[in-house]
Amino acid sequence: MRIKQHHFIDNKWTERFADAEFDAQKCQLVLAFGAPVLITGPAIFEHLKSIYPAANIVFSSTSGEIIDSDFYDDSIVVTAIEFEKSTIACTATHVNKYAKSFEVGAYLMSQLDKKGLNCVFIISDGTFINGSDLVEGFNSDNPDNVPVTGGLAGDAARFNSTFTSLNEVPAQGNVIAIGFYGDDLMINHGSSGGWEEFGPQRTITKSDKNVLYEIDHKSALDLYKEYLGEYVKELPGSALLFPLSLSIQGSDKKLVRTILSVNEDEKSMTFAGNLPEGSNVRLMKANFDKLIKASSTAATDASGSLASTELAIMVSCVGRKLVLNERTDEELLAAKDIFGNDTVIAGFYSYGELSPLNKGSNCELHNQTMTITTFTEK
Repeated sequence: MRIKQHHFIDNKWTERFADAEFDAQKCQLVLAFGAPVLITGPAIFEHLKSIYPAANIVFSSTSGEIIDSDFYDDSIVVTAIEFEKSTIACTATHVNKYAKSFEVGAYLMSQLDKKGLNCVFIISDGTFINGSDLVEGFNSDNPDNVPVTGGLAGDAARFNSTFTSLNEVPAQGNVIAIGFYGDDLMINHGSSGGWEEFGPQRTITKSDKNVLYEIDHKSALDLYKEYLGEYVKELPGSALLFPLSLSIQGSDKKLVRTILSVNEDEKSMTFAGNLPEGSNVRLMKANFDKLIKASSTAATDASGSLASTELAIMVSCVGRKLVLNERTDEELLAAKDIFGNDTVIAGFYSYGELSPLNKGSNCELHNQTMTITTFTEK
């Protein structure tokens, strides 16, 4: 594997890293993570296409860009990858073509040849999609249980419009799946949160997929506001500081869910993922040291048993960035300390992270985690 990285910042391109033998004409995949206002400019796509004419170019808008151990706002991080022994296949569709997000995931997975498939990386719209249902669609057509990872596009903390694309100028509503093939490509993943639960455990008594109405037969929104205190006036953005821990009935899995929007008339809250009735929830709050340690844990899991890793793609939640604030670089440094200086790092802050909880398990939608996928070619 040979890699080259560019960074578009302050209206100019800079080269951040390049393997000596990297050949732009043979590059198969370009990942471009950037601020919505920048990546939607046609000149950016045309520029990258002129440099990498044979590559599949995948865009995602972000809530912040990651390159090496640094994070930025209002920039574009570009990672170009030339595989030596492995191949990829890309497919994309639009959410408006389907009645349910499940169907989006099932369709995209059906378009990937399963023979030799060893990982699927998803870049999804972050505002029009139900992330839980999308993931279930991918899981429904994954007979060999290959790892499925990725993230939902971001839009800073605005929760307004996200933009993604495959081989075209980014637009709203697109979902892209990248299939990786070949026995020589080693792929690992890790995901960890580090949030701290508090308050009593409560039961969801009324919900409709990712819309929450009642907890313990009381208005979920009113109950939530009691805990928010002075942060109420900053909803929905302030909800990123207080996610919910979700324990699904009949399962030992614990997931984290973050609010996307509130409806004062219906007294409801819409989350990035589903909250089934009968599930138990607890409020969560930030513990800075645990958040940073979680990044280290995710990197350790994503390193696997390999002595070194060539490429690490980080997808971290916008909520972590808002909470860590001036300490955001510490979670990136914690991961880099695990990987060392020989690993190329890229990524973005997202509206949802996609990864199995453990190796060998199905993919799940996560919120408020650091999720890392690593790629190393033998």
